[in-house]
Amino acid sequence: MQIVVTIFHLIFSLSLIVIVLLQSGKQAGLSGSIAGGAETFFGKNKGRTIDAILSKYTAVAAIGFLITSVVLQLIINSK
Repeated sequence: MQIVVTIFHLIFSLSLIVIVLLQSGKQAGLSGSIAGGAETFFGKNKGRTIDAILSKYTAVAAIGFLITSVVLQLIINSK
């Protein structure tokens, strides 16, 4: 059981690192924040941008990482 949870923990941690590194920075300068932010905010596909998708994946990976961390701690403490 501990080995399976550890494997999932490693998968979630590596995916979390990769997803965060794939996201663009929030401070792209003044021109990027005005033009890029307006296009994303007022655009029709606001929820379908790559940054929005990566943000959702980041939340899923972070929740999975948190759950596997708690489960691993409980498994180790029960021994």
